[in-house]
Formats: sequence, C-alpha cells, structure tokens
Amino acid sequence: MAKITDTVARLAAPAVEAAGCQLWDVEYVREAGTWFLRLYIDKEGGVNILDCEAVSRAVSDLLDEADPIEGSYTFEVSSAGAERPLKRPSDFARFMGSPVTVKLYKAKDGRKEFAGVLAGYDNGDVTVTVGERELTFPKAEVALCRLRVEF
Repeated sequence: MAKITDTVARLAAPAVEAAGCQLWDVEYVREAGTWFLRLYIDKEGGVNILDCEAVSRAVSDLLDEADPIEGSYTFEVSSAGAERPLKRPSDFARFMGSPVTVKLYKAKDGRKEFAGVLAGYDNGDVTVTVGERELTFPKAEVALCRLRVEF
C-alpha cells in the first residue's frame, strides 16, 4: 500500500503545475489530536497567497473525488518558505553553494547546530563549509538540513 503522502503527491502534482508552481513537499502529521495534510509549493520569484488559494481549491476538489485519506483532517497549502528543509538529492543539488543550517541528533564538538555553506551531498552525507573548515556529517547523524537566510 502506498504512503498517503506519495498518493497525495501523485494526485496533486498536475494541479500544482497547472497553477504555475512546483510541489515541494507533502506532509501528513498529527498535531494536538488533529491530522493535518500540508502541501508545500514553490515557484520562481516566490509563492503568494493567490497561488496557495488556487492550488488549495484545485487539489481540494481532487482529494474529495479520490478520497485517499480515511477520516477527517485539516488541509493546508503554503509556501515552502525561505528556510525550507532540504530532503531529496535534487533539493541539495539545486541549492549547492547556498547558506544552510545542519542540525544533528547528538552534539559534535559540543554543538548540535552548524551554520555554513552547502558544499556537498553524497548518499545522505552532507558537507558544509564553516569558516575555513569543511565538515562532513554522515547521514545517520543529520536530523535536519535547511536553507538559512542571511541578513
């Protein structure tokens, strides 16, 4: 049986693209006793509220028709955000050379968070340039890698 997020992604992708956007991620999570289905979208130049509304209307109709989720849930569509998490190899390739924050499960050198520039990605291992040093974190140690906005 396919995961709910995969099923929803397949269902939503054509409608998201028809609205001039890209599907960044699908999340199905339980928070405070309520299930949430979230679509994160992106587009060149950024996503606005009208993009979210157009995608929400189109995908909501598709979800009602296909009914891939048993039970009730709250459906949300939003921008992937400026400090979006990088998850897929294509995400890392697209943002190579960008500022990122890497969060680790356990402290390394007394820290669990490292801010630097994304310098490499190989089979889940993340390499970041921090100052003059290049640090590689094995996949098993990385809890999260997200873009970082610098001011």
